[in-house]
Amino acid sequence: MSKETEEQEHLHFKLYKPCYMLSQLASNDPKQLRKKQFLKSLYEFPKGVMPIGRLDEKSEGLLLLTTSGKLSDHINRSGIEKEYYAQLDGEISEEAIKELNKGVNIGLQGRIYTAKAYKAVLLPAPTLPEADKKLRIGRHRPTSWIRIILTEGKFRQIRKMTAAVGFPTLRLVRIRIGEIHLGSLLPGEVHALKQL
Repeated sequence: MSKETEEQEHLHFKLYKPCYMLSQLASNDPKQLRKKQFLKSLYEFPKGVMPIGRLDEKSEGLLLLTTSGKLSDHINRSGIEKEYYAQLDGEISEEAIKELNKGVNIGLQGRIYTAKAYKAVLLPAPTLPEADKKLRIGRHRPTSWIRIILTEGKFRQIRKMTAAVGFPTLRLVRIRIGEIHLGSLLPGEVHALKQL
């Protein structure tokens, strides 16, 4: 079977994961089922579909799903660029942005890990759907935005990195994975893709 034929047999989707939704289709935990929101509430996904990577519960934006385990593994392990917009608590300094690009130490599974942005730059406030009302944004002091690109994806990495330089992340939106962009999708919208 050719790679092209094999790829045609798989199904792929992109969606805008809303804030406060888990990056999983469902759960077997009765407590979670009562308290959490899952991807299956957005769309009738075919059997065998799985998320490629994750966004933490408070994060939002582009999430890819596929029926191809091989493709999922490739995207997760190959250092493909992932781009985010992060709204920070406070007006971030140039020095803090330089630190993000140089590398900052964060805690990861009980160890110290040096996390480095592939690229972090100051960003004018982007045009995005309105933030979830539960997020406490700009209540105490001004905020600022950065665009940050990673080629790795450790657990809560951006949040840990911005906190380490003194500007905690209030809102985090993933806008791109490789060549696939969030585009004009709104929270909760799902689009089928011909290929990934």
